[in-house]
Amino acid sequence: MSTPRKIYTIVEETLLEGGRPVEPAARVAVVAAVIPNPWHGQGFVEDLNPGIDEVASAIGELLAPRVVEALGTTVEAYGKAAIVGLEGEIEHGSALIHTLKFGDHFRKAAYATTLLPAVEKRGPAGIVFDIPLKHITDATIRSHHQSIEVRLADAPHPGEIVIALAAAAQGRPQQRLAPLSTEQ
Repeated sequence: MSTPRKIYTIVEETLLEGGRPVEPAARVAVVAAVIPNPWHGQGFVEDLNPGIDEVASAIGELLAPRVVEALGTTVEAYGKAAIVGLEGEIEHGSALIHTLKFGDHFRKAAYATTLLPAVEKRGPAGIVFDIPLKHITDATIRSHHQSIEVRLADAPHPGEIVIALAAAAQGRPQQRLAPLSTEQ
């Protein structure tokens, strides 16, 4: 894998929600790497596996410990994103993040068992994207269904992909929905 052009680390703490204090503060971290699209300039590539083999595990290994460290506490919810520059295909981003070679690094770092929820899209530098998060061991736990909005001012360039991981230390602040098991 080529060296990322940039790595962003974003930490959000919600201290008040609904006019009430959030104690402890609700903490969400995002770490995003801006990497060259391994298929850029090649036209339609039938077999994406060589690029996946070259990039997916390495980018997962780079990002997973960084997002856990940025969160600074136990991960309870997580998610991922691939934002492809305008000269790439959405499939290029999907190829890198929808493989165990990528996701298992985060699952191991977070002691998680569920699949990572994801967003994939194509867009220009500065595009806004929301990373969905779910509970790390039970995707039906409603309190942990949330998202975080991300915008990177100068990424992705047309021949780049932004790969991001998000981690939350808790569910939504002030969540009050009944458990899914209470519905018939």
